[in-house]
Amino acid sequence: MNKTALILATLEDIKDLLHGKTKKLMSIKDVADYTGYAPITIRRAILAGKLRARRTGRKYLLTMHDMERWLNG
Repeated sequence: MNKTALILATLEDIKDLLHGKTKKLMSIKDVADYTGYAPITIRRAILAGKLRARRTGRKYLLTMHDMERWLNG
């Protein structure tokens, strides 16, 4: 994801928060179960910068919006 896309995605997240929209956070396992992809595939996409995720300690958390953006290319 290039810097412009990252900035736009962050602004979209801020806009959602300001309008009171909550986002469900999903773990890598949740995303794997939902998409059918192996957890290692999802982790590789995160590490390659193709899939946006937030890191909390040793765990990655993803939003449904970010996951759908990644799936739709």
